[in-house]
Amino acid sequence: MPGKAKTVLIWFVVAFLVYAIVKSPDKAADVIKGIGDVIVQAFEGIGNFFSALVGK
Repeated sequence: MPGKAKTVLIWFVVAFLVYAIVKSPDKAADVIKGIGDVIVQAFEGIGNFFSALVGK
C-alpha cells in the first residue's frame, strides 16, 4: 500500500502544479524564479565558504 500511496501523491502534486501554472502562469513563474534564486544563493554561499577556507 505505501507504494500506491506514493504514486497517488505524486499524481496529485503533478496535477496541482499543472493547475497552478494554467490558472496563474505569472505567479507560478515568480515561484520558480524565487526557488532558482535560493538555489543560486546556496551555491554561492558554499563557494564563498570553500574559497575562504582555502584562501586563509
